[in-house]
Amino acid sequence: MDIFGVLTMIGGLALFLYGMNIMGDGLGKVSGGRLEKILETLTSNPIKAVLLGAGVTAVIQSSSATTVMVVGFVNSGIMKLSQAIGIIMGANVGTTITSWLLSLSGIESGNIFVNMLKPSSFSPILALVGIIFILFTKSEKKHDIGNILLGFTILMFGMDTMSNAVKPLADVPEFTNILIRFSNPVLGLIAGAILTAVIQSSSASVGILQALCKTGAVTFGTAIPIIMGQNIGTCITAIISGIGANKNAKRAAIVHLYFNIIGTTLFMVVFYLLNAVLNFSFLDDSANAFNIAVIHSIFNVSATFVLLPFTKLLEKLATLTIRDDEEKEVQNNEFGLLDVRFLDTPSLAVEHCSDLTEKMADITKECVYRAIDLIDNYSNDEATAIEDLEERIDKYEDEIGSYLVLLSKKSITDKDSNTLSLLLHEIGDFERMSDHAVNIVQAAREMNSKKLEFSKKATKELAVFSRAVKDIVDLSVNVFKTRDENMALSVEPLEEVIDYLNKEVKARHIKRLSKGKCTIDMGFILSDIITNYERIADHCSNIAVGLIEINHDGYDVHEYLNTLKADGNDEFREKYLACKEKYQL
Repeated sequence: MDIFGVLTMIGGLALFLYGMNIMGDGLGKVSGGRLEKILETLTSNPIKAVLLGAGVTAVIQSSSATTVMVVGFVNSGIMKLSQAIGIIMGANVGTTITSWLLSLSGIESGNIFVNMLKPSSFSPILALVGIIFILFTKSEKKHDIGNILLGFTILMFGMDTMSNAVKPLADVPEFTNILIRFSNPVLGLIAGAILTAVIQSSSASVGILQALCKTGAVTFGTAIPIIMGQNIGTCITAIISGIGANKNAKRAAIVHLYFNIIGTTLFMVVFYLLNAVLNFSFLDDSANAFNIAVIHSIFNVSATFVLLPFTKLLEKLATLTIRDDEEKEVQNNEFGLLDVRFLDTPSLAVEHCSDLTEKMADITKECVYRAIDLIDNYSNDEATAIEDLEERIDKYEDEIGSYLVLLSKKSITDKDSNTLSLLLHEIGDFERMSDHAVNIVQAAREMNSKKLEFSKKATKELAVFSRAVKDIVDLSVNVFKTRDENMALSVEPLEEVIDYLNKEVKARHIKRLSKGKCTIDMGFILSDIITNYERIADHCSNIAVGLIEINHDGYDVHEYLNTLKADGNDEFREKYLACKEKYQL
């Protein structure tokens, strides 16, 4: 094999790994995080866990990715360690689908229909469809499907290139001697583990082994221990992911390692004991890509079947390895959903950010409601509690905002990009609403310390104003949570009424002040309160308009508002008058 053959083999390997990466990314985008969300809501049924783990891994084509997600779920408190074990076992089964796809390249037949099953036969068709989807359609989903098809084609082309490049190695005695050494179970196992640990993909390392089968120098005796080692080597990704995680997450990663080590040990002990007695003659026969897929599947399915009843023992073993200490760990961390491990699954990460922002919205609503109620029923403890809520909301903005910035650097779909932009805007509005709530608390505290009270008329007017503000906050939070554009159109008329109420209450206060029915001190406090009311309503308007803007792909906000309030807009006028009638002073 000359230098050009080596370069061809390296090029084929590069294309193979790149194609696998492109296909995996495309599959992940098409799934849109839905499969991962299914894992989150998993029950404690171990069989269901195995099936889901296998299904998700078969779709996203990476047991490592599934296991890393599971470590993240456990770290964030979404999933218990006992649930994670079943998924990890299933992931090992699901990853075998890749080897079966790759084994199709070994089909040999004179029948045209059978020959069409070979990837080299149908891949050009997939590539053509894929490039048409990417270049001539605007649908993002079709682009992702196109990437999947092109990724698969590149993967198979890389596989064929590798296979053809290594064929001459069959006549190289040194290469054959190296492979013979790997028929030693220990050396083969170590070689398979190291190769897989380096490229961090058991599917890819199995594919490389299948390509080497084209030399005819890979025997069953060589292939079996290497495949066993590949299952151990793939654990490195989860182990790395567990660094810096809490104890249960580290245990989930170590369970993956123990499962593969125990399964490999049992399989090899039983197999080589039987070989000592029965002397399997096929060990010296050459293996092909199909045989590799069969061995890979038999091992992973058998290991799962044998060890599934012992999930509790695996959990116990992991707990003994990573013991609890006296320092109590914080479980169910409020921001556990923002685990950096989920950044590798952007659709899921966006979903988590959205979930947390919805929670932030509910806390903001509670903060504003309680601040408004504090005006009539002041309590120092309640005032402090509201300020604590505001600090909590600040923390939400910091955590979600920082995570969204990291997420924005990932390759995400247009839909997720729009959601990300919406969240970045909305968390700022929710945070500012809580700031205004604290301003209201300070006004209420001043009233209490100075023993001041509003007049009966001012109290009545403020009650109507307070009700309108509570309603617009409730409406905007529901708009954000439901993403209902029709509901969003109802926010602006109410915001206009609140602007009217702000001017009207101020005008009425000035009249009372001129007649000596109100004091300047009370006037300042009233002005502070209603100004903060009006600012809260402005942020509610931002939330609704932001949703409409995102839905209309960067719709100009000012143009929208001007058009909405322009003369002749009967629908807006009707809603405005209905709100004005509802909040009569």
